Amino acid sequence: MSYQVLARKWRPKSFETLVGQEHVVRALTHALATGRLHHAWLFTGTRGVGKTTIARILAKALNCEKGVSATPCNECESCRAIDADRFPDYVEMDAASNRGVDDMAALLDRAVYAPVAGRYKVYMIDEVHMLTGHAFNAMLKTLEEPPEHVKFILATTDPQKIPVTVLSRCLQFNLKQMPPARIVEHLSNILTAEEVPFESGALRHLAHAANGSMRDALSLLDQAIAHGAGQVREEQVTNMLGTVGDDHLYAILDALAAGDADALLAVADGMETRSLSFDAALQALATLIARVALVQLAPNAVDDEHERAQLAAQAAKFDAEYLQLAYSIAIHGRDELALAPDEYTGFTMSLLRLLAFRPEQPGATGSGTASGGGSSGKARPVPPMPAPRVSEPRAAYKVQPPAAPAKAQQAAAPEPTPDNTDDNRAAIVAALDTRDWREVVRALGLGGIVRQVAQHCEWLAREEGVLKLRLSDAHRHLFELHREAFARIEEDLRRALGQPFKLMVEIGAIAGQTPAQRDEIDRRERQAEAEAALEGDPFVRELIERFDASIATETVKLL
Repeated sequence: MSYQVLARKWRPKSFETLVGQEHVVRALTHALATGRLHHAWLFTGTRGVGKTTIARILAKALNCEKGVSATPCNECESCRAIDADRFPDYVEMDAASNRGVDDMAALLDRAVYAPVAGRYKVYMIDEVHMLTGHAFNAMLKTLEEPPEHVKFILATTDPQKIPVTVLSRCLQFNLKQMPPARIVEHLSNILTAEEVPFESGALRHLAHAANGSMRDALSLLDQAIAHGAGQVREEQVTNMLGTVGDDHLYAILDALAAGDADALLAVADGMETRSLSFDAALQALATLIARVALVQLAPNAVDDEHERAQLAAQAAKFDAEYLQLAYSIAIHGRDELALAPDEYTGFTMSLLRLLAFRPEQPGATGSGTASGGGSSGKARPVPPMPAPRVSEPRAAYKVQPPAAPAKAQQAAAPEPTPDNTDDNRAAIVAALDTRDWREVVRALGLGGIVRQVAQHCEWLAREEGVLKLRLSDAHRHLFELHREAFARIEEDLRRALGQPFKLMVEIGAIAGQTPAQRDEIDRRERQAEAEAALEGDPFVRELIERFDASIATETVKLL
């Protein structure tokens, strides 16, 4: 028996087995169930996402001998003939090779005759955007008022080239690219059914290489099975695709976390030995860094549990600001490869740049310093702090100031204190006396992430030497990721007041308004005033009246 490629063998034969196009299936299912059948459908989308497959399933649904429904039987002669491409009333036309007005006229001439074997004549025109202008004009009348027994299905990868006169006569459905997770799931099911051993990491590489096309993914899977002699292993797939394996990327992150320049260069040397693409490596590294940042701030956004666990382990090693910087370095390093003396040099310099801008760690003595908060130009080491008990609905935390290691304390210069002039201190005292946390933040002159953290807190109470704040549940991650910011606020208050002072932070529902919320209200009020002033301007009023103009309020910006 001849071998049938996976893309054909596992081609969906019903809407139930179609993967990843639920929005299209839902609309077509309702139309078939209610009998509200349009005479022309247009399916758009990139290659391999299911345009022709949906057309065949729709043709079976219209011509199944058991009646029109969203669930064709796939057993009657009509269904089997359509699957075998030998049904006389289902015609697939490739507009790329039959694009002239004569080809279209011949098709339309046959359309007036009644079906030979089915209920409807279904004409599927693939890559319809390739038709000439005269061919489009020839089909307009028939497309608008076709015979009752004719249905048109148009498919294209470039809908912008289709005349609007044709678009307006069709129901248009945009087929989405397949997300990698759905491709991995589908490939896993196929390999399980085919009894082919595989590794999940290999499927993830295939899914990313397919770039949203399920057909491409199945073709690559066929190639991977042949390359692996009946198995699909990650190392074999990365060799086949010429892509950078996860082992290289995670080794880079591990080396960055450890501040190990030798390990970074060893990764680059290993990639050069295997002739891997450094451009693809920086692209993959940027993608991985973005995924780590995603898990750090929104862990539920990653569906795959195995991947989420791997990324979470990396997320614990870096702070959020550094991941943003690392992502920028990776993508800009990729742009600069063409300017480098050679790709190896450009890649290694990008890795060393990632290391050079790594925040200083407690006890670090050499490389890995970076500019950070404060005027000293050095990032302050942040000690580990106990994690909050998230099981409790409300919890209060005492913020401890960061303690630098002994050696670092001896070597580091004393940190500059905030402006402790009488006016500055008076403003802070007045704001504390009036229980106005917003004014306290302003008087302290906070900036950067410290100000962002403070802006999302509200005043709770002030007791003897203790200020209690509440941070909203929605911004709980700010406490977990930037506890040193609260310690910085406490230290600034202590220095400004010249007396012992403690800061207590409670996580819960905001009862009043935070400084950030008050600032947003003020911004909206000023925006409304600006728009009203613009609308009331005599010159603007004259333009509106004379030219029947209108103001695009979204373009009004505050100065």
